[in-house]
Amino acid sequence: MNPQPLTLFSPLRVGAINAPNRVFMAPLTRTRASADGDAPTALAAEYYAQRASAGLIVSEATQVLQQGKGYVRAPGIYSPEQEAGWRLVTDAVHANGGRIVAQLWHVGAISHPDFQPDGALPVSASAFNPGGTTYTQNGKRERVTTRALELAEMPGIVAAFRHSSEVAKRAGFDGVEIHAANGYLLEQFIRDSSNKRTDAYGGSVANRLRLTLEVVDQAIAVFGADRVGIRLSPVSGSNNAQPDSNPQATFGALVDALAARKIAFVHFIEGQTRDGRDLTGFDFAAARRTLAAAGVCYIANNRYDGLMAGDAIASGAVDAVAFGRLFIANPDLPARLKINAPLSDLDPNTLYSHGPEGYTDYPAMSATS
Repeated sequence: MNPQPLTLFSPLRVGAINAPNRVFMAPLTRTRASADGDAPTALAAEYYAQRASAGLIVSEATQVLQQGKGYVRAPGIYSPEQEAGWRLVTDAVHANGGRIVAQLWHVGAISHPDFQPDGALPVSASAFNPGGTTYTQNGKRERVTTRALELAEMPGIVAAFRHSSEVAKRAGFDGVEIHAANGYLLEQFIRDSSNKRTDAYGGSVANRLRLTLEVVDQAIAVFGADRVGIRLSPVSGSNNAQPDSNPQATFGALVDALAARKIAFVHFIEGQTRDGRDLTGFDFAAARRTLAAAGVCYIANNRYDGLMAGDAIASGAVDAVAFGRLFIANPDLPARLKINAPLSDLDPNTLYSHGPEGYTDYPAMSATS
C-alpha cells in the first residue's frame, strides 16, 4: 500500500515533540514585554494562546542576559520575574492544545550602550561597528563600535545560555531554539567577516563554530537533544551582516556537527531575511539530506505562502514551514490555509507598539464570519 502524500496538515514528530501539523509559527519580535523588567505579561499569554493551533510555536527572541538586549521591551529569560511571565505564556498555550519552544538570543553587536549594564559597550567576536540605528529608551540612536569579548568571558556567555535553558524548562517550555542567525552574536562568531579572533574562538571553521556548539551542548544538557533546535541564516545579510567567505564550508560543517548531535530541528532562513529567496552560496537541499539521514527535522522559513509550503512538504524538500508575518494577522492560520480562506493583512504601524492593538485584536475566522 502506498503511503498517503504528506501535506501541511500531516502530523510530524520533531524530536520529542509531536506536532499535529506542519504550519509552524516563526519567532516574531513584538516589543510587548514589561517596561521595568522585560517580562512577558498576560497580554503575551493571550497572544500566544490565540496562535496555539500552530504545529509548533517558536517564541519571540528572548535575551539570555541584560548584555544580550538590543531592542526596547524585548523579553528576557533569565530573571524570576521573566520566568513567571513565561509560565503564563506556556500555560496558556498548553491549555489551548499547543506546543511552544523558547528562542534563546544574544544580539551581540546589534545593541547600544543605552541597553548595557553601566552604559558599557556592546560585545561581539571582534571589535566592529555594524552600522545602522536602533531605538532605545532614549530614542533613536546610532550603533557603535563593539568591544571584543575576552577569552576569559566566553564561559560566562555559555553559562548564560545554559541558565536561560534552565529557566525555560522551569517555565514550562517544550524545548528551546538557539538563535544563531540574522547577524546576532552567535553568527558574529560563525562568520569570518565579523570574527577576526586568533584564539580558540577564531580563525578556523572549527574555532568559529566553537561558541555555537558549546551553547547547543549546554541546551542539550538541560533539555535533551530531542528538545533542542537552532535557527541559521547562511546567506542572509540581516542587520548589515557581511557574508562569510565560504558559507558552504562554514555552515556545512555546522550542519554536520548538529546532525551528529541528533538535535530536534534546524530552522533555516532561506535567502535574505524578510526579503528575496536568492539561495546562492549555500546548498540548502544538501543540508536537508544530511539532516534527514540523522533524523533531524528541517524547518524552512522566508516568504512562503500556503501553496509553496504545501508543495515543498509534498516533495520532501522540507519537513515543516515556519510562517512569520502571516501568523501576526491570522491567529488561526492553519485553519485558514486548510480551506484556502482569505488571509488578513497586518498593520505595519502596530508591529512594535506596546499594547493590544495590532497584537491580540486580529480576529479568527469565526469572529469575522
